[in-house]
Amino acid sequence: MPCLNLSTNISLDGVDTSSILKEATSTVAKIIGKPEAYVMIVLKGSIPMSFGGTEQPAAYGELLSIGGLNPDNNKKLSAAISAILETKLSVPKSRFYLKFYEAKAHQSQEYAQCLHALHQY
Repeated sequence: MPCLNLSTNISLDGVDTSSILKEATSTVAKIIGKPEAYVMIVLKGSIPMSFGGTEQPAAYGELLSIGGLNPDNNKKLSAAISAILETKLSVPKSRFYLKFYEAKAHQSQEYAQCLHALHQY
């Protein structure tokens, strides 16, 4: 399951977060070739954050996926997600950093099983 975690120092009060989540879900699914039903987006606002020594609007993201990540797709994802953040939250593209994690299927299955076991208690 692809998971995109986004954090920003922008307050999300009064922001239509549903449109951000929907657009990010669609974008990630399309670019990496996974069904939208498997894409998770986490959006956190009002996070204390400094970028380049200032606290001007900024954002940080991490995308974890089993497959679908490669240099070409990563460029597309970075451009598309930064465009969403710029349009919806006024975070300049130059103040957004996105880190990519490619997971192997067996590692993720083991991790998911551990999480599932923790939630059973």
